[in-house]
Amino acid sequence: MNTETREPLIKVTHLKKYFPLQRKKVLKAVDDVSFEIYPGETMGLVGESGCGKTTCGRTILGLYPATGGTIHYKGKDISQLKDKKDLLKFKKDVQMIFQDPYSSLNPRMTVGDIISEGMENHHLPGGHARVQELLEMVGLNKEHANRFPHEFSGGQRQRIGIARALAVKPEFIVCDEPISALDVSIQAQVVNLLMRLQEELGLTYLFIAHDLSMVRHISDRVGVMYMGQLVELAPSQELYDKPIHFYTQALLSAIPIPDPDIEKTKTVLPLEGEVGSPIDCGPGCRFNGRCKYATETCRSVTPVLKEVEKGHFVACHVINGET
Repeated sequence: MNTETREPLIKVTHLKKYFPLQRKKVLKAVDDVSFEIYPGETMGLVGESGCGKTTCGRTILGLYPATGGTIHYKGKDISQLKDKKDLLKFKKDVQMIFQDPYSSLNPRMTVGDIISEGMENHHLPGGHARVQELLEMVGLNKEHANRFPHEFSGGQRQRIGIARALAVKPEFIVCDEPISALDVSIQAQVVNLLMRLQEELGLTYLFIAHDLSMVRHISDRVGVMYMGQLVELAPSQELYDKPIHFYTQALLSAIPIPDPDIEKTKTVLPLEGEVGSPIDCGPGCRFNGRCKYATETCRSVTPVLKEVEKGHFVACHVINGET
């Protein structure tokens, strides 16, 4: 995707989200993260559990107030949206597909009521006919509108969640690990559904996941997070073919290969050392405790993303020759 001449739909600049804890401690869940997402693009966001991926997505949507930095949607700083009409339009234009299809649907509401709730809140036309259209769009039957969530499988519930997100005709959707709670056999079906809907409706996605092989399948670009910070950002194919950051290399080396002969002989790069804590962490590279190449500069100065090849950014003092 050529992004040089296009304006980003979402522009995140030096985003921070801190959570205050007891005894005046602070958890830095997202710490100085910057990236752009262009119309019609899927940006993948990957990393280990607890690295801040979901917090980043929820802060972009305004579900969490940002501690610092800015989030621009269509060129407008969303923190400066004071007019009720502007806020309502932003909330309609951006939606979220949640990780757990079991807890994200109200068990006391019918599927039809769940899907139509957003339309009613935003005073959108459609009614029952629109609900049936959305159900068929995501691969369910229109008769399902009168049933309750407990009557469906996990994959079907996630399709209901997707239909709910689509009901208000959004432009940007944060997909927060939408397949991690599903059986492996269902995961590809849901990802293919998301890709088809993107093509048909012109959607833009932030796809959050820890399944690196599935992210490669759906994403145009991929950002790798570690302890609240982006350590690498590149076009999807390039990141998987030529990972540069040592953390990214270790993550990709651990992806299972569906060939027993290759799987037995492949080299898995071990991640040694202790995982640091995002609580009151000081300056320096967050990965320095697990990196065998770490220097004194790595332990005292926080690296920033720098373009090492066209469109390929890495935050590492060693790789960028800053040690």
